[in-house]
Amino acid sequence: MKVLISADMEGVTGVTSPDDCHPGDPRWEYCRQFLTSDVNAAVAGFAAGGATEIVVNEAHADQRNLLLDRLDERATLLIGNHKPLGMMEGIQREPDAVAFVGYHTAAGEAGVLAHTYMPNTLTRVRVNGESASEGLMNALLAREYGVPVVLVTGDDLTCVDASRYAPNASTAAVKTCIDRYSAICLTPSVSAGLIETAARESLGSIAAVDRPTGPFTYQLEFDAAQLAPLATHIPGVTQLDDLTIEFTLDTMYEAIRCFRAVTRLVSSGVEPTYG
Repeated sequence: MKVLISADMEGVTGVTSPDDCHPGDPRWEYCRQFLTSDVNAAVAGFAAGGATEIVVNEAHADQRNLLLDRLDERATLLIGNHKPLGMMEGIQREPDAVAFVGYHTAAGEAGVLAHTYMPNTLTRVRVNGESASEGLMNALLAREYGVPVVLVTGDDLTCVDASRYAPNASTAAVKTCIDRYSAICLTPSVSAGLIETAARESLGSIAAVDRPTGPFTYQLEFDAAQLAPLATHIPGVTQLDDLTIEFTLDTMYEAIRCFRAVTRLVSSGVEPTYG
């Protein structure tokens, strides 16, 4: 049994502020241990549930946040920036299941540190008309490879979001959202117990998934009018109005790579103060 863990940071235990997950900040240095603890709990649970190979794909920011020297030795770590599939690198290596640890809700929705790829700038992302979190997009890509999402951890609203895109997955809520920058947080040891139990139980009955059929139409809404025209430098991306762009591709593999390209390009047009 092979399990891929996609590990983000905004949704892990104790993280509520941008400083908590911004690489280089003193609070980030402190919160890295919570990221590692949540991941280790998932590793322990999957190992207890029968997983024989566990790969952790570091999926936050520059993808170099997890503390390797404290990682459970039953896992290996896929770490570093510029991976072709970013948060979902490793899905093409034929795992039997994928887990989303430390995830969060979508841009424009309630939830601790809610966003979709870009911290602000993107105010809404839709895929085929449905508001899309990173979890929803990544689950669609996993399903395209025939891989089910079996575990999602994050705040309570992230677990609700997971019921849309992975209704059979186990969930573990490590904090309760108060607003975008505050939450009622469990202690790391309590979170670890919840995550380990959910991970272990998730491998008990893995359901087959239906592969999604394209095409996939993305609509992205930005918070400033200089960004939509910039995105149209990518062939196939069209501008719908001052703030909105759209593109359609046949597979989720192509669509999510185009989405990542758009966010990379558009970020070059964001200024520090006015955005």
